Amino acid sequence: MDISTPPLSPKIYAHAKKAAGYLRAAEKPIRILRTLAWAPEIGQQFLASDGTKMPKVNYARFDAKPSLENIRSARGYCLGDAPVLAWLRRTADTLEQAATMLEQIGTPAFYKISSELYGTPQKTLLDGKSKTINLARHLDATLTAYSFENLTGQAQAQSFGAQEFADRLAEKLAPHFVDNAPKIVLSNTLSAKAVAGRTRIRIRKTARFSPMDVRQLLHHEALVHTATAINGRSQDNFPILAAAHAGTTEIQEGLAVFAEIITGCMDPVRFKRLVNRVIAIQISVEGADFIEVFHYFKEQGSEDMQAYENTRRVFRGGVLSGGAPFTKDGVYLNGLLRVHNYMRTMIKLGRADLIQILFVGKLDLEDVPALASLAAQGALRTPTILPPWAKDMRFLVSYLAYSSFLNEVKLPGFQAYYEGLLADVPDIWQFYKPSSLPAGEES
Repeated sequence: MDISTPPLSPKIYAHAKKAAGYLRAAEKPIRILRTLAWAPEIGQQFLASDGTKMPKVNYARFDAKPSLENIRSARGYCLGDAPVLAWLRRTADTLEQAATMLEQIGTPAFYKISSELYGTPQKTLLDGKSKTINLARHLDATLTAYSFENLTGQAQAQSFGAQEFADRLAEKLAPHFVDNAPKIVLSNTLSAKAVAGRTRIRIRKTARFSPMDVRQLLHHEALVHTATAINGRSQDNFPILAAAHAGTTEIQEGLAVFAEIITGCMDPVRFKRLVNRVIAIQISVEGADFIEVFHYFKEQGSEDMQAYENTRRVFRGGVLSGGAPFTKDGVYLNGLLRVHNYMRTMIKLGRADLIQILFVGKLDLEDVPALASLAAQGALRTPTILPPWAKDMRFLVSYLAYSSFLNEVKLPGFQAYYEGLLADVPDIWQFYKPSSLPAGEES
């Protein structure tokens, strides 16, 4: 990756700053998830019908005109070949698409633009042949074989309420954020269990949580989404880096899922939930309606409220009768692949310096050359909040140095060998449980 671009001329630098300001103003009204939100009573009514009556959803009309005017102004300052101007033009294009999408809520046109912004399960991955849906089905088949009890040797952890969750989370946030720690707020109106922003983390008052939920929210939401929002907010010259717009979603979510994995707080239940959302999007694209997708999640083991919430995520803004979903939840897997492969490549190239740049704000990997050039010229502030694994990269570098070799290892040969070797070996999960000891024997 070549970032040895010449310094920006004062004129280009001034134009870039001006464009970034206009794009930040354009982005502020484009609150996609807030615009697509459903009132809690919609879920209550749906579940009261035992999942038999289609939800009735009304959305407020979105006026794209103010955003489009600011985008038009920004484009007037983005003329030229400099990488920073190309980055800002891409951002302008993304914001225009997002604003237009919100004007088409509830129509097939909404799905068409959503597919352009976030991709679909049929999106081809970096190898040019695999698809996101292939990865989802592979993970689904693999993870289904495992239970919590077998992997942990114990029953599911006892759940606790929202207030205890908030107290535990606050204790873990303090060392990382000090004076910038987001406020934790209990909400009666939230559909999701938890939502994190720059200044606050909202928790649904009626939700139940596990100890693993605390760690997952810390590393996924707080130390990625909140951290990049705070770091981006400090970029006075380029305030657009604070914006969580659609062009940054895939890498933000991929980075957040990678953080769960690298910190050891990803589990098969959580991973399978991400996988099932991708499959559900594909099912809806093929024509399944809201009720059918709800029952798909139920068949995967989700309780009623979780099944409803997952289904709502797939259909918000789209067509409830099927064929035109909201495709945003497909970005988690593809984003994870992109982020993981990016980091492996940076380590192999000896460019670990281009890992922490991912935390200067909210960005796409295509933006790295422009942002690294700006950083080298002192035009960006160093990120002040980094997760521990990115602040001290010794483990990350060691792990990725090994991981980068795995592409050269042909798995089918190993798999065929062990399939033959272990073909007649019995299942021995019971061997690890105390109750498996023969009668009369003690451990």
